[in-house]
Amino acid sequence: MSDDQERDQSAERFLQLVQERRRGRLKVYLGLAAGVGKTYRLLQEAHELRAHGVDVVLGYIETHGRPGTVAELRDLPTVPRKHIFYKGRMLEEMDVQGILQRRPSVVVVDELAHTNVPGSGNEKRWQDVEQLVRAGISVLTAVNIQHLESLHDQVLRITGTDVTERVPDQVLKQADEVVNVDLTVGELRGRLEEGKIYDAAKVPTALQNFFQAENLLQLRQLAVRETANLISRQIETDGGGAAPVAPERRNQDRLLACINANAPAAREIIRKTSRLADRLSAAGWYVLYVQTPRESVDRINLATQRHLLNNLQLTTELGGQILRVKADDAVPEILRIAQEKNVTLLICGVTGEKSWWERLLRRGVTRRLIRAVARSPLDVDVFLVSY
Repeated sequence: MSDDQERDQSAERFLQLVQERRRGRLKVYLGLAAGVGKTYRLLQEAHELRAHGVDVVLGYIETHGRPGTVAELRDLPTVPRKHIFYKGRMLEEMDVQGILQRRPSVVVVDELAHTNVPGSGNEKRWQDVEQLVRAGISVLTAVNIQHLESLHDQVLRITGTDVTERVPDQVLKQADEVVNVDLTVGELRGRLEEGKIYDAAKVPTALQNFFQAENLLQLRQLAVRETANLISRQIETDGGGAAPVAPERRNQDRLLACINANAPAAREIIRKTSRLADRLSAAGWYVLYVQTPRESVDRINLATQRHLLNNLQLTTELGGQILRVKADDAVPEILRIAQEKNVTLLICGVTGEKSWWERLLRRGVTRRLIRAVARSPLDVDVFLVSY
């Protein structure tokens, strides 16, 4: 490395340190489901900070009418909510500009996965939180595990619920602290039966659907595992928090996910690759879309094109890099890029209607790719995602 390169890297590291000092801190309370006590813990911490002289305000709190939570609102200053008129109704949202003008040391923001009313400054509340943190205001917030983007497909299989409000994994990865608010399945179902979570009329339906014991057990395992993974990432960094893992401490694995215009399959492959990259502490991961003549813009409809763009945006939100190329045949192009990017693991999809062996034997890009990899000099493994 030349002296000029060393000076450039040194300047970049120093700039990163300066920017981090200007940022606020982010603490996330993560739960397995509604009713575990996340909002209550947020308010408890707000009281503790205020008792130590910290300037804390409530930016947005959703009590759901729970008496214990409502009681914790006492004596905590609140930034009034903003009113937005939408489709004949007056709705309330967090007043981000009001918080920025007030400039507290810490603001409490509940319901991290919330989608803002159209006409708000940001589409999502997690974007509001990022804006506040960038402005130097520290944030305490809360979210349930089912809202994490990369876990969408697992949560759908577990609960049968298609969670539409989701938070990019990067938001939690950049948090300075993540706390798992845990309850046993029995305790949580007991709270539900006692009417401490939902109105009595909603309880039987909730117990038979989302709050089934097996569902909650698996969601609890996901929450514990995710918290452990996030803490491990922080331990691996120099000083924790949002600082990235130093290059010399990363695994040298590089992952390449191969997708096409099949939107549901592409989403599952992208999410799976993101989680694999995390587990492997990979040096980097990519999502490759090879546009073949059969998927040219004049041969796929606008809805399919829109879903493809959304999936490429999902890649960015999860921390991956997008690669788009055109080629008559996807397989040689995948191998070329795998060699160019020093890829060690290819991730591809296989349909789920038959046995694993029957799917593998079907003619198609994945089968041809596996054969081509076996015959090539590349030192690369192939990971198959069933969809």
